[in-house]
Amino acid sequence: MRMLHTMLRVGDLERSLAFYTNVLGMRLLRRKDYPSGRFTLAFVGYGDEAESTVLELTHNWDTAEYDLGSGYGHIALGVDDIQATCAGIAGQGGRVVREPGPMKHGSTVIAFVEDPDGYKIELIELASRSLSA
Repeated sequence: MRMLHTMLRVGDLERSLAFYTNVLGMRLLRRKDYPSGRFTLAFVGYGDEAESTVLELTHNWDTAEYDLGSGYGHIALGVDDIQATCAGIAGQGGRVVREPGPMKHGSTVIAFVEDPDGYKIELIELASRSLSA
């Protein structure tokens, strides 16, 4: 078995696609409308679905926003230079909600950004991460 994708429900698909592709640098891998169900699925990621885990963005045409609830945590992305990555995200209008720095009770350097729907995305500087936790 392997992980295929994580699904997020989004209120405005075009806004979310712009964030994930333009701000975070993912590619739109495929997109399909389902008129009888009144929804669209768009898959984005850094690599081909055959080899990489991707994000499925689900847009229900009649729902403009969602309650994120208390169960969702975050999506994590590994980056080489967290300072430059955060500066680039902020420069494109992205929201950095936790500036880069060591994680609480550890030394791994992390930051958090937020997508247009409020989903948190953790950035982890790869050179600083500890795989023991």
